[in-house]
Amino acid sequence: MDNILDKYKTVAASDVTVWFEAAKASDFPKNGGACIKYKDKQIAVFNFAREGKWYACQNLCPHKMEMVLSRGMIGDDKGIPKVACPLHKKTFSLENGTNLNGDMEAIATYPVKIENDTVYVGFAE
Repeated sequence: MDNILDKYKTVAASDVTVWFEAAKASDFPKNGGACIKYKDKQIAVFNFAREGKWYACQNLCPHKMEMVLSRGMIGDDKGIPKVACPLHKKTFSLENGTNLNGDMEAIATYPVKIENDTVYVGFAE
């Protein structure tokens, strides 16, 4: 199972070589997430409308090894935007993937940009 996690690596905005056109911004729920597929990866994309920000991370929960993070609840922890896994409620920073419970490895995060009502997620090839 570890090899599934190995394909997900955090991408810094400065390392983006491909801006993948995910969908129209209006296709994503406000203050919620949806899953997109890029090659062999499932990516959770979140429209944090109440903050006016967008985030993306791996959709794979590292604890239960299920593709569920896009269905998690979003909120904040002391000002840090986060997603809570719907299976076990472990929380992860949407900014850098850190496990905010402190008992698991971080998840991969990806930059997001919006242009002309289109959502793009950044990847390093």
